[in-house]
Amino acid sequence: HVQLVESGGGSVQAGGSLRLSCAAVGDALSSYCMAWLRQAPGKEREAVATIDGDGRTKYAGSVEGRFTISRDVQDKNKHTLYLQMDSLKPEDTAMYICAAEFLCVIPDPKNYNYKGPGTQVTVS
Repeated sequence: HVQLVESGGGSVQAGGSLRLSCAAVGDALSSYCMAWLRQAPGKEREAVATIDGDGRTKYAGSVEGRFTISRDVQDKNKHTLYLQMDSLKPEDTAMYICAAEFLCVIPDPKNYNYKGPGTQVTVS
């Protein structure tokens, strides 16, 4: 079982930056793929970026070159997932959700079994 809690959201002007954090607590976290999802009102949930236990990353085309996902390992049971967001655009406005999946068995991050409550990002 994994517990995820996001922080770092807020309001920012277009062109600005924010860094989101997700505190992850659970067993054998290095065996989990982790991801950032986002959902805007009236839109489908979108996988923004993913990172596996070896540090390999993938990004949605809409954020490639602007967002950077990373994970910091405090110990085998505590990781922090980050999303550095630069050159923010109004269309990046959404609830950002941290997600995790053991051994990356589910290919679509939107369907990962563990998700946090989310943190709101508003770009104006």
